[in-house]
Amino acid sequence: MSPGVWAAIAGLGGVGAVGRFLIDGAISQRAGRAFPWGTLVINLSGAFLLGLLNGLGLTGNALLLAGTATLGSYTTFSTWMLETERLAEEADTRGALVNLAVSIVAGVLAATLGRAIGRAA
Repeated sequence: MSPGVWAAIAGLGGVGAVGRFLIDGAISQRAGRAFPWGTLVINLSGAFLLGLLNGLGLTGNALLLAGTATLGSYTTFSTWMLETERLAEEADTRGALVNLAVSIVAGVLAATLGRAIGRAA
């Protein structure tokens, strides 16, 4: 892998992380922090976009840069798990289960939709 690709991975990883921070902040400011709406929106949009990239047939460095660097740093499994655990710890079992179920089911559907749209393009 060339130094330029490494630099692009670092730069695009930063772009994805900053995008996640800004979007989560904007959503949480409007919806509140009782339920992790920001993380849900981020992970669902990321699943859709990763599906789209797959459907479009991106490979090699293009997939590495768009999928792994940008969207990999944009989406967040660890925050999803931490927020789900926080809901359970605060005795919001329903919220924790909803967060898990909606994230998984809607995430798979979002990725499937993105892939279908990408294949049709």
